[in-house]
Amino acid sequence: MRPIVLLAFAGLVGLAMPAAASSPDAWEGFREEVRVACLDATKSSFETAVADVDPFGSESYGLALVHGKAKGAEMDLRIICVFDKKTRKVEIGGELPPAE
Repeated sequence: MRPIVLLAFAGLVGLAMPAAASSPDAWEGFREEVRVACLDATKSSFETAVADVDPFGSESYGLALVHGKAKGAEMDLRIICVFDKKTRKVEIGGELPPAE
């Protein structure tokens, strides 16, 4: 009976920790993919921009906040960017004014 309990416990622990299966290099590659995709999707809005990428995103999406100097203006702005982990497609929100 004991081996069955141990196997069941090991299986549950494995299911509870899916992120542990990804290597640090894989997460770094994911963050870079999100960063590049979000900067590309928002390039028409910015003179210069930086993408702050959530380290792991949500279960289904990579998330980033793109911010920088607005194209053709003196103000800074921010745009939320969402990267679908399955399809690799990016969607962006509207232009947000700088935080006060």
